[in-house]
Amino acid sequence: MPSRDIVSNSEEMVGDQLVRRGVADPRILDAMREVPREAFVNPADRGRAYSDCALALAHGQTISQPYMVARAAELAALKPTDVALDVGCGSGYQAAVLSRLCARVIGIELVPELALDAQRRLNELGFGNVSVQLGDGSLGLPEFAPYDAILVAAAARSIPAPLVDQLRVGGRLVIPVGPGKLQVLTVVTKTDHGIETAEYDTCVYVPLLGAAGGN
Repeated sequence: MPSRDIVSNSEEMVGDQLVRRGVADPRILDAMREVPREAFVNPADRGRAYSDCALALAHGQTISQPYMVARAAELAALKPTDVALDVGCGSGYQAAVLSRLCARVIGIELVPELALDAQRRLNELGFGNVSVQLGDGSLGLPEFAPYDAILVAAAARSIPAPLVDQLRVGGRLVIPVGPGKLQVLTVVTKTDHGIETAEYDTCVYVPLLGAAGGN
């Protein structure tokens, strides 16, 4: 069982960082409470696991700020029957949160060490509906497409066409878009007639590496 301090930190995160900023979906708030964020950060950062910031992982990658994970999940509008692709899954934290909101999550990670560690960690923690694949996330995973939602935890210079192609009609792509150190969290919805794009929060993510990331 998690310690009393960890439970308290998790509740404080949900109240101060999520609810206060307008995240209201009870399914998302419950998922953020349930997933033990301290298990997905570097051991040296466990005391800061529930801080209101991103934290460094190996190979120049990060575990996203809790609010951005919740906000991306909110914009993805996941249903219990959905299949989601988590691009740039890093340590597996966002994939674990998404796994409590939909039927299946497929993570893709470019760095072999991170991909292996994420799958091991998710298995040990009992997130049985998540699988992690090694590959170029900017190109997606066409072998498992179409997806109801694709969430990208790294910033592209422009919207990667391969990810849009892998959406189901009605599916949502949630991705930070923009150059340099400031991007806009963008939602692309695939329709029968093309795509609809909406911009939301400004944000800061590490660059999306790979053939279609533009970085």
